Amino acid sequence: MSVRGRGAAGPEQVPAPDRAAASVPDRASAPVLVSLNGGRGAADGAAVPLSPPDVVEAALAAVAAGAGEVLVHPRTPCGRESLSPRVVGPLLEAMRGAGVFVPLSVSAGIGAEPDPAGRLERVRSWTVLPDRAVVHFAEPGAEELGRALLARGVAVDAVVPLRGEDGAGPGAEPGPLARFLAWPVRDPGRVRLAVELAAADPALVAGLRWLPPVPLLLFGREAAAWPVLRLAARCGAAARTGLGDVLHLPDGRPARSNAELVEAAAREIAAAGATTAGSR
Repeated sequence: MSVRGRGAAGPEQVPAPDRAAASVPDRASAPVLVSLNGGRGAADGAAVPLSPPDVVEAALAAVAAGAGEVLVHPRTPCGRESLSPRVVGPLLEAMRGAGVFVPLSVSAGIGAEPDPAGRLERVRSWTVLPDRAVVHFAEPGAEELGRALLARGVAVDAVVPLRGEDGAGPGAEPGPLARFLAWPVRDPGRVRLAVELAAADPALVAGLRWLPPVPLLLFGREAAAWPVLRLAARCGAAARTGLGDVLHLPDGRPARSNAELVEAAAREIAAAGATTAGSR
């Protein structure tokens, strides 16, 4: 699913493909993204991969289970999130060298580098590039960071948290969504709007239709994770799961791995798709 509507074309804009307007794209156009570890730590359980070997193993298993993209928060040997090229580069090389050939994303957030100027310096010094990077538009310096990543050939997931009180239409209070709308880069091939929903509210998604024509990913965390994934499936948006977002399966049992979450997500998406098709 692409969000479509207003937004002037900037110098980097390319025409959206015709299928971007389809209400429900094929699976290849909206792969399930797995967030391997997120901002979690050792206290969240042994299933969360933190060390490079564990991240590689988890990525391979998740892709084998059906994940079409992998998101990772690289960490130093002591477990701290980092954007250092000495941390990001070797991890990406290890994943690709082990056979993880789906697109790889790195979170470029405040958890890894609190200083906006420091984040810019880090991504500009990367010697090995991810396919995508996650930029949080609720954090300072997001616009410049996104431009720097695009200039390096790295696609951007622009994360915007959206709640009922935020609104998605004209008159919404300035915030992450307003900052994204004011960002002049509109390249459907390299920018995706990743909306974090606090609840699976279809009205919020309906309100996104007037936004610029970029692909849409929907995700939630913890209790909202599975309802939002089902909503994403029903409206044709890309979906996300993984231990970085949720530690439990849809039936409430603790997840033993990212691969188990991906398998559960595939079942949920298939069921939601069947329900949507049956209601037409």
